[in-house]
Amino acid sequence: MTPEPSSPPAARRPRRHFSMIRTFVLADFVTLGNGFSGAGAILAAMQALATNNPRWLWVAFCLMPVALAMDVADGRIARWRFRKSPLGADLDSLADVISFGMAPAALAFAVGLRGNLDVAALLYFVACGISRLARFNVTSAELSDGTGKVKYFEGTPIPTSLLLVMVLAAATWQGRIGDALWGGVWNLGPLTLHPLALLYVASGSAMISKTLRIPKF
Repeated sequence: MTPEPSSPPAARRPRRHFSMIRTFVLADFVTLGNGFSGAGAILAAMQALATNNPRWLWVAFCLMPVALAMDVADGRIARWRFRKSPLGADLDSLADVISFGMAPAALAFAVGLRGNLDVAALLYFVACGISRLARFNVTSAELSDGTGKVKYFEGTPIPTSLLLVMVLAAATWQGRIGDALWGGVWNLGPLTLHPLALLYVASGSAMISKTLRIPKF
């Protein structure tokens, strides 16, 4: 009896085009929409600086709630479709770093937080956001209940940075950007700090706090 031909080794199998994209589920594409919105906000903030046209700031501000809506929707879609994505958690964290970490920092820089201590505060905020998401990915299993749903957040969730964006939008609406920023500027020898940047320090510190426990609904 002639033996049936065995399937070719994995190394010899033809590679399928866009094989990674083929593994995406609907929720993953929504998560990408979150990242696209955040990246668009960053580019719009850069365009506002390049052209000195504050209208681009409003493009960026408007993209931020779109990013939040996508961030909320991807989890609901994932539960609704009952299909787990192998990339879902990591993809969500990377998109959140862009939309709720880098984008709020870029917007703050664009509206006038450009002193050396301002930049340090913004970098601290972004580092806290990255650290908070990494901790969540590592500890989510032990914080979850029997259904796999996380019971509470340790520290404030990174999308709460949208509150900072709302403050920046209000300042922009009143024309209080650039040299007219709320709180003025403190000159500490060769160092410059706008008190408004301290909101970013407070937000970042709240994100990495282990004593703050926020129930997840």
